[in-house]
Amino acid sequence: MASSYGTDADKSSLRSNYLAVRATITPENKDLSDAAIFSQLYEFPIFDDARLVLSYVSFGPEVDTRILIDGLLVEGRRVAVPRVNRAAHAMAFHEIASLDELEPGTMGILEPAPDVPAVSVREMVGSVCLVPGLVFDGAGHRVGYGGGYYDRFLAFYPGDKIGLARTTMLSSNPLPTDGLDVPVDFIAHENGVWNCRGSWPTRGA
Repeated sequence: MASSYGTDADKSSLRSNYLAVRATITPENKDLSDAAIFSQLYEFPIFDDARLVLSYVSFGPEVDTRILIDGLLVEGRRVAVPRVNRAAHAMAFHEIASLDELEPGTMGILEPAPDVPAVSVREMVGSVCLVPGLVFDGAGHRVGYGGGYYDRFLAFYPGDKIGLARTTMLSSNPLPTDGLDVPVDFIAHENGVWNCRGSWPTRGA
């Protein structure tokens, strides 16, 4: 599915359209898609070599990072997940040892407890951050859920940013952006990992 050119005001309609598309995926196709994305991700050296992985905790029909997080922890790799501070309009990442440590937080999404120390920016050097989105374009711009938490966090993040996307979440046209939007560096999808510093491929990355 390709989005249209537009202004920042078009983000709300894009968000509605891609939410509707995402809701149509069957459980079987979702599992196959997620497995293919994770296979491509593990073959990507920047991800495979990262000392620390910052990952969103999937909710609903998102690419299921909970499976990925469990696998990383079994391997003994460091994993941190976000906790949102709605009053401060901010988000921080906290290291976990198990998904069992998490509790429902903002919008029912699982989060670390408030007393878990946040990972410092210095610790994030050499890490990767897995970024959610509803749609991504070839330059790494995305339309998310409208809270702006990731853009505010990524503005100061020192590591590599990787969007996770099914092929139905890729736009062949540029998405509307503003001065606060922070693009991802790479997009992992079922057919490869696309470097957003290049041009959009006609076939799989």
